[in-house]
Amino acid sequence: MTLLWLAFALLLLPAAWLLILPLRRAASLEQRQRELEANDDAAAQNVAVYRRRLASLEAARSRGDIDATRFDEDVSELKRALLDDTERLKRAPLKSAGSGKLAIPVVLLLVSVTSVVWYQREGAEGDLVLYHTIEEVRNDPAASLALMLERLEAQAERQPDNPRVWQTLYPLYRDSGAYREAGQAIERVLALEGRSPWWLGELAKMEYFTNEGRLNERILALSREASREAPNLPSAMWFLGVAAFQQDDYQAALGYWRRGLSAADGSPLQEAMRQGVAQAEQRLAPAGQHAIRIHLSLAQALKSDRLPPSTTVFVVARDSDGKLPPLAIQRLTLAELPASITLDAGDAMSPMASLEDVDQVRLLARVSPSGQAQPQPGDLMGQREGVAVGASDQDPVTLVIDQVIE
Repeated sequence: MTLLWLAFALLLLPAAWLLILPLRRAASLEQRQRELEANDDAAAQNVAVYRRRLASLEAARSRGDIDATRFDEDVSELKRALLDDTERLKRAPLKSAGSGKLAIPVVLLLVSVTSVVWYQREGAEGDLVLYHTIEEVRNDPAASLALMLERLEAQAERQPDNPRVWQTLYPLYRDSGAYREAGQAIERVLALEGRSPWWLGELAKMEYFTNEGRLNERILALSREASREAPNLPSAMWFLGVAAFQQDDYQAALGYWRRGLSAADGSPLQEAMRQGVAQAEQRLAPAGQHAIRIHLSLAQALKSDRLPPSTTVFVVARDSDGKLPPLAIQRLTLAELPASITLDAGDAMSPMASLEDVDQVRLLARVSPSGQAQPQPGDLMGQREGVAVGASDQDPVTLVIDQVIE
């Protein structure tokens, strides 16, 4: 920063020289002006012109070319003209060559102060400090992500109204898994620079990660707001498509993802949206080709009055390798057992995985007194491996809940 202010000082030197230059020439200019005024004979010339015109009027009257009345009028007009010319020749007294010297330091001070204030308001001093901070960390032998975050967070405290600081912090937070802090950095950018659609989409993603991969109303609200300014924004289209898919509105999901793909060149969401489009198209195709019919019951040995009839029962189909999200899920109550149900593509939790993606599944049924999706000690469970996925008219698979989770 010292070099910057030295540069400013050097730039002010030419301005000072331009202000002082007229004063250096003031003495010679004053002398010439005095000589000009001393030798000015404009008044004498005006009087001579007046006398010639007056003599001409008198001669005209003597010849009888004008009468006495006209002569008096022309003489009066001539006198007024002479007075006007004489009045215009009056000059204000010349000031001395040294007058105005005091204005020079005042103007210099005003120029300097105005320059500094303008730069502090409109300049990029904070960006320059930020650049030097980043370069210092990069050139530090002990450079690390933690050190960079520490230095940039210090800059955020010193210049909280500089959006460049928060824009620089955001990817560092994101890549280090600090999604909540990344979201807070985006919110500062939005507050300082306006609600840019791209930043709104990034904020929706950070909210999604903070919420452990579950959609909520805030994510959808941010996506809708971003889509009003950027109708094909990939991040917004992805979340709106997932929400529509989860509500079984496959046509709407298809529309969102296709719009997102039109602008998703190079986006990390591109492949996910392609898979989503394929899943939505499959849901819109004639149903019944990828389904499992199940006859579900509770083993007699596990029946007990201690579990109320409203106890939740989950039935889940998973891929045999356990690498994909649940392919299909239904929720029942203990009162409905025994029950015959059918799992199909419409029971998928995510467009990323469904029964249409596999030939065999592992079936699990779990009685959950807590109602939680995650297994808890004391839950009752039953499972079957290697169950084939076929048409909806296939013979039902028997699934018995006959175990207790320890």
